[in-house]
Amino acid sequence: MSATKKRKLEHVEIAVKKDVQFKKSAGFSEIELVHNSLPELDFSKIDASANFLGKMLSAPLVLEAMTGGYPEGGKINRKLAEVAEKEGIALGLGSQRAMIEDSSLAKTYSVRDVAPTIPIIGNIGAYQLKKYPMQKIESMVSAIKADALAVHLNPLQEIIQPEGDRDYSGILEAIEKACSFLSVPVIVKETGCGISRNVAERLKSAGVKYLDIAGAGGTSWSAIEYARGEGVTGFCEWGIPTVASVIANRDVLPLIASGGLRSGIDAAKSIALGASFAGAAQPFLHAYSKNKLSEEVKLWKEQFAVCMFLTGSRNVESLKKAKIFIPSSIREYASQL
Repeated sequence: MSATKKRKLEHVEIAVKKDVQFKKSAGFSEIELVHNSLPELDFSKIDASANFLGKMLSAPLVLEAMTGGYPEGGKINRKLAEVAEKEGIALGLGSQRAMIEDSSLAKTYSVRDVAPTIPIIGNIGAYQLKKYPMQKIESMVSAIKADALAVHLNPLQEIIQPEGDRDYSGILEAIEKACSFLSVPVIVKETGCGISRNVAERLKSAGVKYLDIAGAGGTSWSAIEYARGEGVTGFCEWGIPTVASVIANRDVLPLIASGGLRSGIDAAKSIALGASFAGAAQPFLHAYSKNKLSEEVKLWKEQFAVCMFLTGSRNVESLKKAKIFIPSSIREYASQL
């Protein structure tokens, strides 16, 4: 087994079997949607649909990037794709670095045959984006018929990872090239440390179309790397909490709120905060491991719709204007980003 395949397998096993969650909060438990005792709505007529990458979703939800590049990862991706297609939500794939290194592994990411109508988001690390020719990146995207490419930023993980890539210079230039060259929109996503306002504005100037916040408060990738091997200790709690990062960047670019969302209620809070979409990986990976993925997705959609009802939100645009209580400490944190 190659080093990349071995690492991907270890990541999933650790995420499922060990406690690698942040101790600090993403912020969702501190904020509250304001209850509307007189919603004046027929629940059966609530419309949670949203347009993403030119395709309609039944709710603004994304099954976030998890895995790929080894046989079990391929099985996971196909099941995620099947459920996402059935439920009408978007799907993000794990890093496709493995299929660049070994083209035979493309099949572990190729799920368009079971998900013909939903948005599918390809994925590559920022370091690999810089390393490989743009033609190769375009071929990687085309091979899986992706609707967009997510470029993931993971400087903390690379520093902690024993075999990590530590030269993070030239990343913004590579992202700008990708935005100009590729046939699909570029999404930039973090991997559990959030995105500051300054970084968001630089990415917008580079041509990025969406930001996936992936803030602190969910799975700690430094904790996962600590579980794999040696690394400079002390960084399990490093990062910008998701809620603060969403607030800081909600007027920069369309946002996918991710990082520590654990329910459809958190997803609804994300939209009310100013995100356009909400995503998660850990809850759905755990549900997959228990053969309850479909039930978990349905629950999130039901919870999301109930939140819309209880805030008097007829559609997603209305939910974006719903009243939400945000503690002054979180507002202050966000203002300094």
